[in-house]
Amino acid sequence: MTLSEIADGLEVTASQRDRGVAVADDTETPLVDRLAEHADDLPCTPEATATLVDAYTAGRSVGDAAREAGVTPMTGAKALHCCGVEGVCPLAPTRRDVVRDWLDGRIARSEAVALAGGDEADFALATYVETHDPPSEIAEAVDAHVAGSAPLGGGSAGSDGSVGDDGDALGGALGSPDGLR
Repeated sequence: MTLSEIADGLEVTASQRDRGVAVADDTETPLVDRLAEHADDLPCTPEATATLVDAYTAGRSVGDAAREAGVTPMTGAKALHCCGVEGVCPLAPTRRDVVRDWLDGRIARSEAVALAGGDEADFALATYVETHDPPSEIAEAVDAHVAGSAPLGGGSAGSDGSVGDDGDALGGALGSPDGLR
């Protein structure tokens, strides 16, 4: 049996998402300055948005990050979405289909809210996510900032592969095995 016989009748039914080239931030321009150019496209100030991004990417919840930035959780979620941050929509993908059905006029709003299963705030945020694509310039600036401030990016092996002065290639990220005994 040849490869062409094996492949006969096969077809691709899914496509792979092209994520592009990995981004690294070597400009050392603060995120606030990068966001200032796009302040009109953000639901809050560039300063608050930068604080949100830093807090959220450090592992804080949207609510905690919003409190730290001095904005409401809804505004914080919208700002993070505008920055291209994944995972801020409170509805699962199948429930987001219900929001799309409502936006397309296939079902009534009251029915969509009931089918989506969240509350009014969840439905409103999901509607915002479905109707507002993140501006690519903002998402790229945030990606570059996050890549340049990754926990293992700063204190780990250098770009030339060299190890830090203490000989620890991971910059102490794994801790000491003595603490596990």
